[in-house]
Amino acid sequence: MRSVKVLREAKKLTQSELAARLNVGQTTVAMWETGDSFPRADKLPELARILGCRIDDLFESGGRG
Repeated sequence: MRSVKVLREAKKLTQSELAARLNVGQTTVAMWETGDSFPRADKLPELARILGCRIDDLFESGGRG
């Protein structure tokens, strides 16, 4: 979920800030960004809302071009 990092940085949020808004740990956000884990389905709508995107956008590689 590399796009989580891209979208988060575009919103000028740190991993810790995003984690606090989602009520998860900072390491959880870091693992989403590296692909070591994925957000639970119930977190996806809120994650997309915070990042200003669609849920589908969270699963794009970010490597368009």
